[in-house]
This record gives sequence, structure tokens and C-alpha cells, in this order.
Amino acid sequence: MAEDKYNLKNPAVKRILQEVKEMQSNPSDDFMSLPLEENIFEWQFAIRGPRDSEFERGIYHGRIQLPAEYPFKPPSFMLLTPNGRFETQTKICLSISNHHPEHWQPSWSVRTALVALIAFMPTSPNGALGSLEYTKEERRVLAIKSRDVAPRYGTPERQKLIDEIHDYMLSKAPPVPQATTSPAPEEQNSNREDEVQESPENPSNEATEERRPNPSVADTTTEERRELALDADPVQAPIEPPAVLPNEHRILHTPQQSIPRQADDRFFTWAAVGFTIAILALLIKKFMKANGHGAVFMDES
Repeated sequence: MAEDKYNLKNPAVKRILQEVKEMQSNPSDDFMSLPLEENIFEWQFAIRGPRDSEFERGIYHGRIQLPAEYPFKPPSFMLLTPNGRFETQTKICLSISNHHPEHWQPSWSVRTALVALIAFMPTSPNGALGSLEYTKEERRVLAIKSRDVAPRYGTPERQKLIDEIHDYMLSKAPPVPQATTSPAPEEQNSNREDEVQESPENPSNEATEERRPNPSVADTTTEERRELALDADPVQAPIEPPAVLPNEHRILHTPQQSIPRQADDRFFTWAAVGFTIAILALLIKKFMKANGHGAVFMDES
């Protein structure tokens, strides 16, 4: 960079050269920006899409125009890579841009502005100037496409700087994960057929042998088949278990438990004996009373 053609006593030139040295000595993986060789007030930059957003893995190029009163007045920003959030080749409206000079702080730098621009990417546009409202899926597609080639813009000298910045950002960006493709159903079926053919215990031959009809049975006549069927042992039908009835119907079908017949005979025998003894006792007592022996019973009673 030809510093001798600029007035090093100019505050803006002095500040810009200081930021150039700081950018080169302390590079970042999330962004890179350098001024043009012929004009240090014109910068090219590239930022990486913020993580955990639809812009992740994208590389977005743009340009920065620093005013002559820099750093006391804010710069202007323009995106060159299609991104679905900001229009390309249009000055975008941000609180750090020249659209809102009241918010600009002289202590801010190009590095500070790029960090803020990355943070603005996933925010809602709210109809701001130069903003776009693409879907997340469309932005993801643009993010992956942005890695293919750097945008074409300006003179060959400018384009050379854009390509150098793009190569640097690609070297720092993580690779895009490749989508794992599952084998087609036809391939899976062919693999399964190969496994069946290669299996040592393939029962296909045995099955075909079992399915072959018995020639002796096939050649027999209808009458002989009937005789064979009659001679064969009849196959008993399986006995089905009794159906379980609901609880309210079980009492009706429960058989009553009967007392053994011997116990009944003994009971009636002893009852008859006792009844007979009682009758005999009454008859004897009546007989004795009639013959004059009743006083004995009267006195004892």
C-alpha cells in the first residue's frame, strides 16, 4: 500500500492505516476486510453467516465506503452476495451505517461494524431500507451457494482483492456436511437375495422335495383312495375348553355337594332307635302307674 501518497497527518488517514494494521495482525475467522490499493477509503469485506441460523456456513461479500470525516461520521455498507436478508448493491440501513449518524460513535471501527453486521443478519427486517424477507429455506440455499464463487464486481484490482478475501474465508470456514444417502430399495432387495443364495443352510431344496407329490398316491384310483381313507386312523377333533361364564352365572351351574349315603343311613338309624326308646319308656311308666307303682315316680319327681 502506497502510504506516501496520503497525508499521514490527516486524522482519517491516520485512523484508517491504524485499522489496516490491526486487521492484518489480528485476523478473525468470522470476517476479513481490507482497503483497495488505490483508495484506502474504499474497503472490501466478507463475513461468515452467524452460527445456529439459516445463514450459517455462508460467505457474504460487500463493500464499505468510509467518509472523509471518518471516524467522526459513519461509513456506508453494501452487500454483493445474494443472501435473502439484504438487497445486493444497495446501501443498507443499519444503526451503524450512514443512515443513522446519530447512533455512530467515533470509537467504533470497521471491525466493530462488521461484528454488528453479522449480528444483524438473523434479525427481523421490519421493513428497513434495503432489507429482504426470504424464507429460511431460501436463505439456507443461498448460504451454501455463496461458497461456490466470489461475486464479480468492479475493476480487476478490486476483483483480485475480493478473490483473495474469499479464499481466506473458505480456509477458515468449516466444510459443508454431505447428506448421507440411503441405498435404494432395489439395491436392498438385491442384497437380501444375495444373502439368501450365499446362506449355507438354505432349506429351499428340502422344501421342493417335500412339495413333490408321492407317485404311489398320485397313481392310485379313486376307489383305492377311499379304501386308504377308511383304513387310516380317524383324526379326533380337538376338544375345546369349556367357556368361562361370568361370575353371576357360576352359582347356577355349580353342582351341589351331597352328603355321603352312609352318613345318612346312620343318622336315620340312631334317630329311630332313640325314638323307640322314648316310646318304650312312656309305655313302661304308664303301665306301672296303672298298677300302683306311680307313687314311686311321684315321690322321686
